[in-house]
Amino acid sequence: MISEKMIKMAEGGSAIRAMFEEGNRLSQKYGRENVYDFSIGNPNIPAPEKIREEIISIAENTDPMELHGYMSNAGYPFVRSAVAESLNRRFGTNFTGENIIMTVGAAGGLNIVLKTLLNPGDEVLVFSPYFLEYGNYVSNYDGVLKAVPASETDGFQPDAAALYSAVNEKTKAVIINNPNNPTGVIYSEEKIKELAAALEKRQAELGTSIYIISDEPYRELAYDGAEVPYITKYYKNTIVCYSWSKSLSLPGERIGYVVIPNDADDSALIVSAAVIANRILGFVNAPALQQRMVAACLDEKTDVGAYDRNRQTLYNGLKSAGFEPVYPSGAFYMWVKAPDGDDKAFSQRAKKYNILFVPGSSFACPGYVRIAYCVSHDMIVRSLPAFKKLGEEYGL
Repeated sequence: MISEKMIKMAEGGSAIRAMFEEGNRLSQKYGRENVYDFSIGNPNIPAPEKIREEIISIAENTDPMELHGYMSNAGYPFVRSAVAESLNRRFGTNFTGENIIMTVGAAGGLNIVLKTLLNPGDEVLVFSPYFLEYGNYVSNYDGVLKAVPASETDGFQPDAAALYSAVNEKTKAVIINNPNNPTGVIYSEEKIKELAAALEKRQAELGTSIYIISDEPYRELAYDGAEVPYITKYYKNTIVCYSWSKSLSLPGERIGYVVIPNDADDSALIVSAAVIANRILGFVNAPALQQRMVAACLDEKTDVGAYDRNRQTLYNGLKSAGFEPVYPSGAFYMWVKAPDGDDKAFSQRAKKYNILFVPGSSFACPGYVRIAYCVSHDMIVRSLPAFKKLGEEYGL
């Protein structure tokens, strides 16, 4: 018999991945042009051309032993310093390379941080709806994930009063995903300040350290001039996990970093332990070639305008078909209310029209569905008549 923990995880599976595989099956049956797959956050926008140019240049001009050999488990010192300097320019922070650990994406970063912080039974709070893999990450280190509902009446912004009430002596961390997957909501500066105040108060009352783990793969995907607060400026016990997967359309390259500020409680110990966790978990170090590449591409940007075009076309199309989408201010997801409140039945009905999206139950928030609009604009336009038919089936 295999690990009981892994049996439970395998049984749970991933609704997102299952829907993605369903899309492949339907594409083989009906043709990919006749299937409208909005299931997975796989960026459709090409990576900037400089990415390819730098990879070629690095491969051609770097000594193979130096290029492909081991480095510090925390990453190349020059890359870590470059990341710190970029953050300081953009956000007015005061980091050095010693505050940065290069990781195998944001997911790798989250895992080394949780491995570092959690003792068995420690609790991690998260605002629902949330990316459900957080539960697997936390339970893998014998922690307990507890959901605090975001405020539906406040556009799914986080609820500081609810967070304050949920914190207890077992609380070790709070995961914040901003911009949010699945809602596309950006947590405002006002809300971040309220969360920080609530946690500061609970830390003082309990005599303990509670860390915010800020998961930020969608930071650069913000629309209409919206600002995404940099949380280390508001709450000292913040650890940032970042990935270039979405910001530069590099999900398969698995490259990111963790920021551990000097101001955080036990920061030096956390850095040392997280570097060891990077090795213990089998990552060893972030990919050497990708580290060098991103260091040369820190000022590159994806085409946010293309995502914005998709956002507006899909939102207007869904509204005209009678649906109730939440207008996203960031990321590339649209959060849509199920017409009769049954998100799973809604997702099944949509398959009749070869439309694939993910039920909100998969994000601990039933009654809604997530539509990933990081697809071609042409597919969105072609899908709108199918959405119209789906709406008519509900009498919209």
